[in-house]
Amino acid sequence: MADETYQSLYRRYRPTRFAEVRGQDHVTTALRNAARDGRVSQGYLFSGPRGTGKTSTARILAKALNCEKLDDGEPCGVCESCVSVASGSSFAVIELDAASNNGVDAMRDLVSRASLGTTGLRKVYIIDEVHMLSAAASNTLLKTLEEPPSHVVFVLATTDPQKVLPTIISRVQHFQFHLMGAETLGALVRAVNADAGLGLDDGSLDRVVRRGAGSARDALSSLDQAAALGGTEDEVPVAAEVLEALVERDPARALSAVAAGCSAGRDPRRLAEEVLAALRDAFLAGRAPALVDLPPDEVERVAEVARRLGPAALVRAMETVGTALTEMREALDPRVSLEVALVRVTAPEADASPGALLERIERLERRLADGTGTAAPRSVPAAATPPASDSGLPATSDVVRPASTDAAGPPAGGGQPGPHNLPTIPPARPVNPRPTRPAPAGTVQPPPPAPAGRGALGSFRGVSRPTPAPAAPDAAPVAAAPTPAGADELPSRDELSKAWGDAVLGTLRGRTKALYAAGRFLAVEGGHAVFALPDAAHRDQCAKSQPDVEAALAAHFGRGVPLRLVADKVSEGDGARAAAAAADADDEAAFADIAALREAPAMTTDSPADRIRSAFPGAEEVQP
Repeated sequence: MADETYQSLYRRYRPTRFAEVRGQDHVTTALRNAARDGRVSQGYLFSGPRGTGKTSTARILAKALNCEKLDDGEPCGVCESCVSVASGSSFAVIELDAASNNGVDAMRDLVSRASLGTTGLRKVYIIDEVHMLSAAASNTLLKTLEEPPSHVVFVLATTDPQKVLPTIISRVQHFQFHLMGAETLGALVRAVNADAGLGLDDGSLDRVVRRGAGSARDALSSLDQAAALGGTEDEVPVAAEVLEALVERDPARALSAVAAGCSAGRDPRRLAEEVLAALRDAFLAGRAPALVDLPPDEVERVAEVARRLGPAALVRAMETVGTALTEMREALDPRVSLEVALVRVTAPEADASPGALLERIERLERRLADGTGTAAPRSVPAAATPPASDSGLPATSDVVRPASTDAAGPPAGGGQPGPHNLPTIPPARPVNPRPTRPAPAGTVQPPPPAPAGRGALGSFRGVSRPTPAPAAPDAAPVAAAPTPAGADELPSRDELSKAWGDAVLGTLRGRTKALYAAGRFLAVEGGHAVFALPDAAHRDQCAKSQPDVEAALAAHFGRGVPLRLVADKVSEGDGARAAAAAADADDEAAFADIAALREAPAMTTDSPADRIRSAFPGAEEVQP
């Protein structure tokens, strides 16, 4: 067993001279010069984040003010006064923790003892966390700070100077301590690792520096832990994963990173702080890389992230995560607030806020500026995207074309050869007749339905069923539309639209007219008239009666007008609309031709009593 008790690294390597304080040259230079020239103030206020050397610098100043062999403002460290101050046994240096002695009685006792003499040259009071003093205690200290005894020096230290009374700050010299840069802190960690013989590798030391986040005490504590483990454990890189998810617009990746971090026992609030810090580093790396306290390779990585994201996305992400961090203080489940915020920043299309819309616009502008255009969604391979036509309309999946033919022979479905041959209509499945009730005597029976054929009522039984049965053998075949000599001979879009509304649509009958009434002509291109319909299900229904419409257009213009049917837009509701269309198609009366309806027979009775007697034969009327 070792003779000496082990001492933590941050205590063993605490600075003992001004020159050993790292990263605070603006403070140590002023204090060393003041001690050397004898221009010491009656009070000092040291403020800054934890672990930046406030208390250590206060002790060095106390040694310098009482040192018997001062060397250019530096304490010698070997005289009796320096040794007693270092060991904490000096009667000339009194340390007080204001967090536990924040009452007015503690300040009254301090003030009453301040006027007493000292064994050293100066009596130095070091009051740590001075912002924790109560208002009464602060006011008790005020008068003594303004006119203390000539041999007394007050050194106040705090991590929150905003809570210190302005009247106290006005009576002292205020020095602000800063967090250390990555290079400064890395040099300290490597020096301690070499001097203490810890033997940690460079990767572990880099992780120690990142954990220290600019605080020397935090870094040395982490180094102590790494030495006990023989290295640093692998951390889940939540912040780095979130940045990559933000670039890739992948909410699942961001949520998985948070889940992995929480599974490793990390607090969601701490994760949110890390993500916000990483976003800030990326923002600064894109604007002022010198302000980023990271190793050079890390600065390059986050700068590339900033370039790929753009300023609008970074600013919105910082605002969203910062707001979530504030909400997490009162949230029942802080993790939910973090996850919702990450979904908002990784999927701007799920957020309708002005910031999300601005980010999407900026993203499109940057793509256009880079010459990449708008890429396909990440989940859809580029090869699966249908090619677009010259007008920007899809050319495959959303378009129904006439059956292709070969000029040298007949088409596969039969019919006369030609470049614009009409598609062959397969026979419909037989439909079981519906049972009917016998009509009452004297009722006029409607005429039997006409044989099924193109455009006949009853030839459409649903969206997913085949097209109508073939016409009777004695029915005349429908002639194919004349073939246009070229795309230039087709009517223009305006001519088609005018003729369609004025004449052609009125010549269609029944279901065909009702289906095509919802469409419109978009363009004339590629030897076809492009006709747009509300959705894919509607387009599929219209394709069954496309030959009738082409025949009507040919009759009006005196030349063939082949159609190409397209869907205006395809949405997730197509399946529901197709089901509704199929349900409506089962009712033949949904597209009945009004001209084919007949008048019902005239009523043979006049009064309600006569109607009741005819409905109930043998009934007797009873008078009240």
